[in-house]
Amino acid sequence: MESLVKFVQDEFVTKKEFAEFAAGDTITVYYEIKEGNKTRTQFFRGVVIQRRGSGTSETFTIRKMSGTVGVERIFPINLPSIQKIEVNKRGKVRRARIFYFRGLTGKKARITEKRR
Repeated sequence: MESLVKFVQDEFVTKKEFAEFAAGDTITVYYEIKEGNKTRTQFFRGVVIQRRGSGTSETFTIRKMSGTVGVERIFPINLPSIQKIEVNKRGKVRRARIFYFRGLTGKKARITEKRR
């Protein structure tokens, strides 16, 4: 049964191609919002806390500071309203899920950039 579900997902769900990103990267997600009969594009820029799942059910969590309040948003990779994902900065972190980042403030909350 599980292989049948995987087969259907692979065949019929269209997967978009986005830039490669991982935990610690600062990215901007451009997504479409529908308000009544109007649509507009909004962006969400922040640090990737985690990527979880695989295939069509993969999601990623982004955290940004809005004033003094931390805001997190979870996006599915295959969300039809996502237009593009830009990688602004590559971060150097040692783990795949940086939940410790939630407790850091000020200069401690900086993530060093990967050297190329």
